[in-house]
Amino acid sequence: MNVVELKEWSGEAVGAAWIVVLAGGIGSRFWPISTPERPKQLLPLVTSEPMLRDTIDRVKTLAPPERTLILTNASLAAAVRRVVPELPLENVIAEPRPAGTAAALAWAAHEIERRTGPGSLMISVHADAAIGNVVLFLQTLLQAGEAARAENGLVTVGIVPRFADTGLGYIEPGAVVSGRLKRVARFVEKPDRAHAEAMVTAGCLWNSGIFAWRAGVLLDELRAHCPEIARPLDANPTDKEAFFAAIAKPIAIDVGVLERSSRVMVVSGDFAWSDVGTWAALRAVRTADADGNVHSGTAFLQEAHRNVVHADGPTVVLYGVDDLVVVTTNGVTLVTTVERAADLKTLLDSLPAEVRNL
Repeated sequence: MNVVELKEWSGEAVGAAWIVVLAGGIGSRFWPISTPERPKQLLPLVTSEPMLRDTIDRVKTLAPPERTLILTNASLAAAVRRVVPELPLENVIAEPRPAGTAAALAWAAHEIERRTGPGSLMISVHADAAIGNVVLFLQTLLQAGEAARAENGLVTVGIVPRFADTGLGYIEPGAVVSGRLKRVARFVEKPDRAHAEAMVTAGCLWNSGIFAWRAGVLLDELRAHCPEIARPLDANPTDKEAFFAAIAKPIAIDVGVLERSSRVMVVSGDFAWSDVGTWAALRAVRTADADGNVHSGTAFLQEAHRNVVHADGPTVVLYGVDDLVVVTTNGVTLVTTVERAADLKTLLDSLPAEVRNL
């Protein structure tokens, strides 16, 4: 199926679906270029465009701007609107405080139900993922959406793993419902190496955080299983500020609903997905040179292998080194190893504010 055929099929298969894009968070693992004012989803980490722009461009065949919602931090709403100017102003929903994905998706479902009814299909994606095969990605979203409609359930997309990643959650598929659609037996959050390897061998899937469901079905399951979100929502159906203020602590949709509901199913996806969680992950989503290096900006690498370089300003020269991450920006130079790139939050917590906030 080519892109034209997919576009024609998507309009018929999905109908009046909504796309919901989660675009909160600060992406501290991409320090020093990622800041609270310009976090990961607003950075051109994979292409020349911000990751949010890439995400919107990928899914625009499934829903027009008027049926696309972006949930983001209140402090980022203006920047998000600049990246996606075609969206109606009311479709960029500013969360007044971080309250987790359960609250964000609950308010999105509530808003969709208000506008087009409880039977409306909503497909939720994250703004900061990289996708290698866009056509397969869209086909999988369509299949997840069709399954959510047909089964009146909660459908998640599980990624066929390429390796045992300890930085991701896993989904253990259960009984077959039909075709590639299976019940979810359990969710496992970030296992250690031995358990991750065992789960990959057993056919478990990476938890992508990609979902499809009818807005009313999600709201029903929230009321049945997640009173810490449902009660504030029912008490403040027209007051977003009061709803978010009433949530005692942030809760993820996986914990609040998916791990508690019996209506959860999974569709497997194999479209070269990456959550781009660290500088090291760029080696898998950017085009590497003959020695496995990826770089942006002005950089010269000789007898150097598998390095990641982001040169925003001064020229970077690497000679005779392997598996390094080198980032220069705004008067700061970060040098670490690919292996330790996942530990940047620990580093940031130890830095003095005058360095951390440059």
